[in-house]
Amino acid sequence: MYTAIGYAAQTPTSPLAPMTFQRRSPRPDDVAIDILYCGVCHSDIHQARNEWGIAVYPLMPGHEIIGRVTAVGDKVTAHKVGDLVGVGCMVDSCRTCEACAKDLEQYCLEGPTMTYATPDRVDGSNTMGGYSSSIVVSEHFVVRIPAGMDLPSAAPILCAGITTYSPLKHHGVGPGHKIGILGMGGLGHMGIKLAKALGAEVTLFTRSQAKAEEARRQGADHVIVSTDAEQMRAAAGRFDFLLDTIPVQHDLNPYLETLKFDGVHILVGLIEPIDPALHAANLVMKRRVLAGSLIGGIAETQEVLDFCAEHDIRCDIEMLDIRNINQAYERMIAGDVKYRFVIDMATLQG
Repeated sequence: MYTAIGYAAQTPTSPLAPMTFQRRSPRPDDVAIDILYCGVCHSDIHQARNEWGIAVYPLMPGHEIIGRVTAVGDKVTAHKVGDLVGVGCMVDSCRTCEACAKDLEQYCLEGPTMTYATPDRVDGSNTMGGYSSSIVVSEHFVVRIPAGMDLPSAAPILCAGITTYSPLKHHGVGPGHKIGILGMGGLGHMGIKLAKALGAEVTLFTRSQAKAEEARRQGADHVIVSTDAEQMRAAAGRFDFLLDTIPVQHDLNPYLETLKFDGVHILVGLIEPIDPALHAANLVMKRRVLAGSLIGGIAETQEVLDFCAEHDIRCDIEMLDIRNINQAYERMIAGDVKYRFVIDMATLQG
């Protein structure tokens, strides 16, 4: 074992603060990584403040990790010392169930081991995330960073990117399709870029007309202001798909009405319970589908990184000194970031 440093919450109400802790020595299939950058996801706030009721303390967030390999176990073949690599939302799974066999580790039937606040499958210790100087991860859950990628802006692809890419690929979104992206935060702006690169005609649904110019800069072909009843009526039956990135409860019914028959509304936010209630007629009368999607498997995470490198897709980021992480959380809650904070881990030594 060796000593690492990072920022963690000790209780649901305490601010994140520096702490030292022990990382394991690499197991035979492990990769040890010095962390260079780590994106800040809204789920980090939910977990640090125990808003989902599953937090384990001390809790060190961070699951959008870019770093450099410093050591490998003697059974590692995919990575070598000096490689630039990434670690996303998971660091292990059972690897044998039906979902894992299909490279869908996020749906592991025994439950995936998340990058933080989850018991390690071998020693039972609490996993500690990427707001830290280093991490040790099984090579299966480490992805390669394509040559030439901008490293800080690549970090959020490991969550915001794969969370939007996976459902687009699963449902076959591509040329000839019309897709609506609901919301334009960290996930929504990546959804616009990815759907456009896949060849779809992209429309942003937003509550604010002020976002129209920005949406077009991100690649949207059209903008619909969802608070404008006339615009929503004019959109009835227009879309093949809706990718819903709105992270809070909202009325799904007006959006469902904009889908064609056999249209699919995909949720990627944890907004349960759905409120107001869903009108079954909005599904039944047009054979529409309400679907969900959770991040993506490791193979697909590598795929989205390669896709973004090929198409020069970057997450829009603001660099962050880790000493300002608590202020960054408040800004995120207020919607004051476009569109992802990324911690420069060099500031951890400052």
